[in-house]
Amino acid sequence: MAPLIPQGFINPDLNLFFAFVIGLGFGYVLEQGGFSTSRKLAGVFYGYDFVVLRVFFTAAITAALGLLIFSYLGWIDYSMLYINPTFLWSAIVGGVIMGLGFILGGFCPGTSVVAAVIGKVDAMFFVVGMMLGIFAFGSFYEIFEPLYNGYDLGGIFVYDSLGMSRDLFVFLLVLIALTAFIVTRKIEDSVNKITTDTRFFHPSYTAPFALLLGITLLVVLLPDKPKALWNEVSATTILAEAAEGQHNINSDELAYKLLHAEDNDLLLVDVRDSEAFARFSLPGSVNMPLPGILKDNNLKMLEKAGKKVVFYSNGTTAASQAWLFTRRAGLEGAGVLNGGLNDFFAAYFADSAVRRHDLNPEQAVFYARFRERAGKAFREGGAGEVQGRGPAPVRTLVNIQPPPPGKGGC
Repeated sequence: MAPLIPQGFINPDLNLFFAFVIGLGFGYVLEQGGFSTSRKLAGVFYGYDFVVLRVFFTAAITAALGLLIFSYLGWIDYSMLYINPTFLWSAIVGGVIMGLGFILGGFCPGTSVVAAVIGKVDAMFFVVGMMLGIFAFGSFYEIFEPLYNGYDLGGIFVYDSLGMSRDLFVFLLVLIALTAFIVTRKIEDSVNKITTDTRFFHPSYTAPFALLLGITLLVVLLPDKPKALWNEVSATTILAEAAEGQHNINSDELAYKLLHAEDNDLLLVDVRDSEAFARFSLPGSVNMPLPGILKDNNLKMLEKAGKKVVFYSNGTTAASQAWLFTRRAGLEGAGVLNGGLNDFFAAYFADSAVRRHDLNPEQAVFYARFRERAGKAFREGGAGEVQGRGPAPVRTLVNIQPPPPGKGGC
């Protein structure tokens, strides 16, 4: 269903419904293409009908070109695609068994189900035999397991094994497919005693061949990624948000969140280099150096964090750059620690706390007391602890804390 669900075109709750509809459509196309007839399917082995081979090649090059184009548009992320691991021995043995079954029965597993649904008796026997084979394999799995898991090559790609680029491999695959279309048509005509056209290929092939070659050449010539993806935020929007400054948080808001775990909804991201991060970092923060902030794994982590992302550095410049880059890439709700670690240290670790001048006198006193107690907690731990002093008059101890950010007052 990708990229329809991840890009929000389809509600994830309707995933199974659309999968069912697509499955019905797939079965209908197979039946209309003649894949419910065992004679047509077996024809590829006897040389009189190569429709199956041409359909398989068409599906392969369509999927390959579609994935490349969708990847270029930002709709598909190759790193998120699951690649079935290759177990060499089981692939070879399984291929031989399936090939023999294809020749003898005239069906593959998918086409046998299509044919059985429309009432083909031979297909029904084929399905029953397939189920018996599955049952036997499951019952004696311990015996087959060494073969089943033998020679694990992992999720490899053909182009990696051949030492060529992905785009070049797709281009060569299309050329091989087009050549196969021509050659198999000639073989069919020869086996079926049909007078062949003296030209290299039938005129009806001209337009499809030209279209496929054109698309393939376009894919090869395109860069790995476009300069701007369709889901990127416009520069005008980013400039307006930056001017408003609503994404910034100050040191006092951060301190409050750090001291009150139940209210802490922040994911702190340190954009300094790894050495600076190792020397000192804020509690619970993760390190994403600025040069690699737009790596796919970093963006995925930020998008799926489930918390408000706050970038910080020694000052504000690098963190603001990280916010600009990720906001341009579509990340929403992120923020920047205003003044960075420099302001945070000045507020909570300096010998003489820096007073805020953006508050009225009552609020300034309140935040000065909060900074004093919070600074003690950061430096020593245990802020707010009351030591026993022996008998004393009964008094009510009030642990004064600042209100959640934005509410003000005392």
